[in-house]
Amino acid sequence: MQIFVFLADGFEEIEAISVIDILRRGELNVITVSVTSKSVVIGSHGIAVVADRLFDETDFSHGEMLVLPGGLPGINNLNAHEKLKKLLKQYDSKGRKIAAICAAPSILGELNLLHSKKATVYPGFENKLFGAIYVKNIVLKDGNIITGSGPAHAFEFALFIVSELNGPEKAKKIAESMLLK
Repeated sequence: MQIFVFLADGFEEIEAISVIDILRRGELNVITVSVTSKSVVIGSHGIAVVADRLFDETDFSHGEMLVLPGGLPGINNLNAHEKLKKLLKQYDSKGRKIAAICAAPSILGELNLLHSKKATVYPGFENKLFGAIYVKNIVLKDGNIITGSGPAHAFEFALFIVSELNGPEKAKKIAESMLLK
């Protein structure tokens, strides 16, 4: 099972790196994907990350989940990537899992993937969840979509994903090993 985490220049480092780390601790096959033309992607706070793959060189057909970190201007750069938006629509139409944190759920809202679903988002982006039922929450799942509220909750967001894909016991063990609970 493959999980793809998308990186665009200006991504929120906490929401990408801690999620990648925790998912890999959860023994999930995480592949980082640059939506730029280069493998080195620069986060919103100047931290450079080397993505595993470039978007155009990646086969997404066997993926289990797509993950979008937030951050500005990262979400604007993700939202400008037409092939990514097409992929998100394809995954949703097949009921495959999608997760987005911070301001990134607004991308799903603009694609009408949240219509009549409960979702959370970073404060100030609620009006971009077109058709969604906004719920102020740390992490929320409705159907095939998981949304998270922001950088302070990246650990909870990632542990929720681990719990969904590898079971609550695995998530609990990771949290305990990281002294989270």
